[in-house]
Amino acid sequence: MTTSQDATLSNASPNTHTSTSTSTSSDSKTKWNLHDTQWTLSLFGTAVGAGILFLPINIGIGGFWPLIIMACLAFPMTFFAHRGLARFVLSSKNKDADFTDVVEEHFGVTAGRLISLLYFLSIFPILLIYGVGLTNTVDSFMVNQMGMESPSRVLLSGVLVAGMISLMMGGERLMLRAFAILVYPLVGILFFLSLYLIPSWQMPDMTVPEMGSFGKTLWLSIPIIVFSFSHAAAISSFVNVQRGHYGEQATRKSEAILKRTSLLLITFVLLFVFSCVLSLTGEQMAAAKAANVSVLSYLANITDNSFIATLGPLVAFIAITSSFLGHFLGARESFTGLVTKQTSLSAGVTDKIGVLIMFLAIWFCAVKNPSILDMMDQLSGPIIAMILFIMPMIAVYKVPALNKYRNRFSTLFILAIGSLAVFALLYSMLK
Repeated sequence: MTTSQDATLSNASPNTHTSTSTSTSSDSKTKWNLHDTQWTLSLFGTAVGAGILFLPINIGIGGFWPLIIMACLAFPMTFFAHRGLARFVLSSKNKDADFTDVVEEHFGVTAGRLISLLYFLSIFPILLIYGVGLTNTVDSFMVNQMGMESPSRVLLSGVLVAGMISLMMGGERLMLRAFAILVYPLVGILFFLSLYLIPSWQMPDMTVPEMGSFGKTLWLSIPIIVFSFSHAAAISSFVNVQRGHYGEQATRKSEAILKRTSLLLITFVLLFVFSCVLSLTGEQMAAAKAANVSVLSYLANITDNSFIATLGPLVAFIAITSSFLGHFLGARESFTGLVTKQTSLSAGVTDKIGVLIMFLAIWFCAVKNPSILDMMDQLSGPIIAMILFIMPMIAVYKVPALNKYRNRFSTLFILAIGSLAVFALLYSMLK
């Protein structure tokens, strides 16, 4: 029997070796590698921006218990929502499709273009927020820590916005390098600052609030939570790269990367948020909101600690810059897709026009200096909820390729959270 088996193996065709080699290559691609780590850092950097730096202020004003509830919901909200959007983009029959192509394929031309417009509008205001946030951070550092006079806001904002956009013009490789350079120190400094603030923690107000006001505070906090952990802007580009890199394994690998990104976000960000909230009083949170600066810039301004005074604005600068890069990637892609479908302009010409328009708009907004938290609450958060939470879940019930995800807990949970965020916007507009 053994002789017969050996003979069979020895007479096997060369294709057996080819198959073995292919299997080995496939196995090596399913293991975690540098490519996966780089994209985890890129998505993390996209999420950690102005939203997270302003999150302690918004949640801190609402009280301690809403923070506890949101901490419990943060991981499923973040992972399930971004996984749903990734599955939606990967459901296209066209292997080169971006987000605008997929929505047109599944929802028709008219509805597809409307959704694509909403997608662009969910990202573009974030770039405006980052233009304001970065300008205020650098200006605050120059005045409060360096003892300089406040520079011309027009000149300062123009230089900062132009510098960030120029990084994006170098292509994917330069972008991933920039993320690697920015995100490693960002993670390290955020973690260190979170621990450094522990000695200044104060006992929070543990009084159980009246259920009506508690529920309302929790409900109205959902849009900024959605905004703060969102890396939806980079998902379309991210999954397309995975589809080219992993082929049939793209869905599984994309979900693995998204899960690690969400865990990394929740671990580091919630520690940072708790540490900041426990270090400041409600009155101080309100003062930080009125000053329109991030929590770290506010901490740097009110303490005599040179360590926080230096690292606080540095973290804010790195976080806003890294997140700007990821969101600019999504805005640039969606603008090009929208305009090329409506006009006869080539993708190259459209891209250049889009970059110029976005630069001028971000620069103008940075000079005007509107309230960052109001922009998050009333515009970006709810629109992101429609694109990230509601639309992919509707597709689960419409697109045959996604039917297997119907009636799952994650689908219904994300649909409910997205609806609450949108209704919170309507309430804020009507009250």
